[in-house]
Amino acid sequence: MLAGRYVRLEPLDHRHVDGLVAASATDPTLYQWSPVPQGKAEATSYVNTALAWRDAGSAVPFAIIRVDDGVVIGSTRFFNLERWLWPQDHARHGLLDACEIGYTWLTRSAIRTAANTEAKLLMLTHAFETWKGLRVCFHTDVRNQRSRAALERIGGKLEGILRAHRMAADYIARDSARYSIVVAEWPDVKRRLSQLLDQT
Repeated sequence: MLAGRYVRLEPLDHRHVDGLVAASATDPTLYQWSPVPQGKAEATSYVNTALAWRDAGSAVPFAIIRVDDGVVIGSTRFFNLERWLWPQDHARHGLLDACEIGYTWLTRSAIRTAANTEAKLLMLTHAFETWKGLRVCFHTDVRNQRSRAALERIGGKLEGILRAHRMAADYIARDSARYSIVVAEWPDVKRRLSQLLDQT
């Protein structure tokens, strides 16, 4: 678990299904660009897929919980976990080198609150300081201006546009805007995130 002042990130489990259903039901129109489960059957399948990825070693999924009342307000995950083929005697051998943060969504009441900022701070701190990662990547639908602005605000650097990269929430082959933060940039990003949190 990753715990902050406003949210905690609990390892995603079937006990979160009902909370996910309630969180996504408040305003389904929010999720134009993100595959967000609607209803119990979809939420159960969503959790099953996330846990299968976890068991395969390719993802670490979380439920986002509001600290004040313990309510599930969304979900997020690490995925595309990369360990490069460093020589056996290299200092980085066996460490996690890179990952992606994504599958992030929040209920209506949590948008434009401290929740997303703190969740990103918790995850990036874990990636760079606990895992000793070298790079964290983000992809978002090129049409999702709100997500792109949020990534740029915290210091994500646009690397380019990947054409026909993934299936979009509206079932087309979407173009993805690819952003990243590398370890040398992490101190500035951490400071920026902390300042944004202090302003809430």
